[in-house]
Amino acid sequence: MEIVVRTVVVFFFVLVLTRAMGKKELSELTAFELILLVTIGDLVQQGVTQEDQSLTGAMLAVGTLGLLIVCLSYLSFRWRRIRRVIRGIAVVVVRDGRPLDEAMKIERLTMDDVIESAREQGIDDLARVKLAVLEPDGRFSFIQREGDEAQEAPEKKSV
Repeated sequence: MEIVVRTVVVFFFVLVLTRAMGKKELSELTAFELILLVTIGDLVQQGVTQEDQSLTGAMLAVGTLGLLIVCLSYLSFRWRRIRRVIRGIAVVVVRDGRPLDEAMKIERLTMDDVIESAREQGIDDLARVKLAVLEPDGRFSFIQREGDEAQEAPEKKSV
């Protein structure tokens, strides 16, 4: 029973930690950060099972994690408020070509981050962006002004 309690505590600790880290950090992992996450996983396992190296202990820990994931998935499906807490919400960071400094500050984004993501999606000038949204998974979505899309269409056909 101790393993189950420890698993629940560590699960919610990791959930809070990942939410506190922010969207951008979780979407762009460097090789070092990936290694760090694997190491954290090993440390979490040691903290959950302590010295218990039995098959039963491992099954209890993994089963408890699986059950918690399914429960949170169901709760977030049923209730929007819980979904917002678990997954996060989309945040508008650029409106009508202008960066929203307060939103970018809260999300710990730089203009370079936004411009780089725009370039990756083929947008060379933020002035053409109606909305730029940082999605809950850390990716950016860009919605261009309608006039810009109509002007781009002939160029795409000629290429």
